[in-house]
Amino acid sequence: MISERLKQLRDLMAERHIDAYMIPTSDFHESEYVGEYFKAREFMTGFTGSAGTAVITKDEAGLWTDGRYFVQAGMQLSGTGVELRKMGYPGVPDILDYLEAVLPIGGKLGFDGRVVNCRQGQDFEEKLADKHVTLAYEEDLVDQIWEQRPELSKEPVWILEEKFAGKSAAEKISDLREEMKKEKATVHILTTLDDIVWLLNIRGNDVSCNPVVLSYGLVTMERFYLFINEEVLNDQVKAYLKDLSVTVCPYNDIYVSVSQLRDQRILLETGRTNYAIVKGIDSSNRIIDRMNPTVLAKAMKNPVEVENMRKAHVKDGAAMVKFIYWLKQNVGKETITEVSAQEYLDNLRCEQEGNLGISFDTISAYGANAAMCHYKATLESNAEIKPRGLYLVDSGGQYYEGTTDVTRTVAVGPLTKEEREHFTLTVISMLRLAAVKFLHGCRGLTLDYVAREPFWSRGINFDHGTGHGVGFLLNVHERPNGIRWRMVPERQDNCILEEGMVTSDEPGVYIEGSHGVRTENLIVCKKAELNEYGQFMEFEFLTMVPIDLEALDPSLMTERDKTLLNDYHKAVYDAVVPHLTEEEALWLKEQTRAI
Repeated sequence: MISERLKQLRDLMAERHIDAYMIPTSDFHESEYVGEYFKAREFMTGFTGSAGTAVITKDEAGLWTDGRYFVQAGMQLSGTGVELRKMGYPGVPDILDYLEAVLPIGGKLGFDGRVVNCRQGQDFEEKLADKHVTLAYEEDLVDQIWEQRPELSKEPVWILEEKFAGKSAAEKISDLREEMKKEKATVHILTTLDDIVWLLNIRGNDVSCNPVVLSYGLVTMERFYLFINEEVLNDQVKAYLKDLSVTVCPYNDIYVSVSQLRDQRILLETGRTNYAIVKGIDSSNRIIDRMNPTVLAKAMKNPVEVENMRKAHVKDGAAMVKFIYWLKQNVGKETITEVSAQEYLDNLRCEQEGNLGISFDTISAYGANAAMCHYKATLESNAEIKPRGLYLVDSGGQYYEGTTDVTRTVAVGPLTKEEREHFTLTVISMLRLAAVKFLHGCRGLTLDYVAREPFWSRGINFDHGTGHGVGFLLNVHERPNGIRWRMVPERQDNCILEEGMVTSDEPGVYIEGSHGVRTENLIVCKKAELNEYGQFMEFEFLTMVPIDLEALDPSLMTERDKTLLNDYHKAVYDAVVPHLTEEEALWLKEQTRAI
């Protein structure tokens, strides 16, 4: 199937004299996760991970992805004719270097300019200029092969009330225009979906698990033009937008409107605006390239949002406690598989008041499957959870009160010494990072060592970031805050940590063919004391889910580690116990006992 699709694509390439065709994992808005219509790379390669780029030439087909997906991609690409290119590995060129090497002088690189960001397109222009390579970006070749391609999503839009958002859309738009004035911008082009819906206090369902709406924004000092499929707007939403002086335009008209701009100072983010839009801007305009002002404003949750997120995490904690209790009581007594466990947990979340679904596809992984960081159980891989070893579940929910993301690794039976050690180190790491106090001005890069030291001191590491930003009833991965040990510029997650920023704290250990461990809590940054040294900052736990004491080796913990765990468990018990049955409450009391 994949080989036939590659042949069809190569035939189209040959007709157009295209020497290489690139297919990224993206939509028209540079979203991390994309709707079914946009899964062209998956369609062409069979790889289902959320990150990766395919490049097809006359003789080769390659898939570039990062360390999260090496195991998964290796399995899914086997026999397809698509070669896995492990990003960052010695001897593996990046895509730009590869294209520079394989494209002939005067050759042609093809891609759909709507799914490649402008900055990347400009990199191609510069890197391939010496070889006089032409960029063919105005045609989507995969669309001509994909006979039963899903339609663009058009889910209904709804208004997020201010009691949840904490700030009106009118205030947010006013703040945005003040930022435009600082940059002396007359127009702002906004294409990132989470920024648009946050700005307007609306939500939708056009990307699975992410309550966003397919749309573009064009903001001037007087008007706000929203490019959207009008079918998704009911009369109430239309009236709401009209009151905000928002003019609704057809979704695809953004390209015409941009091309008509003249002599403007246009604020946009080239790394998040697609190549086709920017190429359509007349040369009389000046582009001001900087991160969208909404990114930082959105990340710094206001007090109403933070308080709502506390409430969401109590509900979510109750669902997780019920799930772990059920799993512990029934494993080995009835058949429980990765898929059936996932379905049970997803259903428990849906039963919580105010739940709007899951915030990402649940990772339900037993034994060796948990060694794949972003494993997704399928009917083919679906392992039965046996009464031995470790089971890992990484999951989250969307609530009117916010977004959750939590990982717990659970002992479902006897453990090896190594499994218990790795579990305990992960808990120690998570607790120590959340307990740091630091001066304002620190970034995640500064703090990451606290989390990695327990591993590095033993010659162990985990190949992913320690933490990512989380949105408010939005994307589970959000810029610009994050925690990692080295700079990864394209992730744009190394800003100064500010009050109200919500970040995950998720160290882990992954032993291929054996087991995987991850423990993840969400933490919110807040101010501590202000003194002669400056403003100190600290974190507060939002996640309220117990850590499995049965998997713990207390002999590896310091007294401070034990105190941190005991204090956390007391908070979990006090918050969650009112939402449990009598049997679940008794179990939780034992699970959160002091050690």
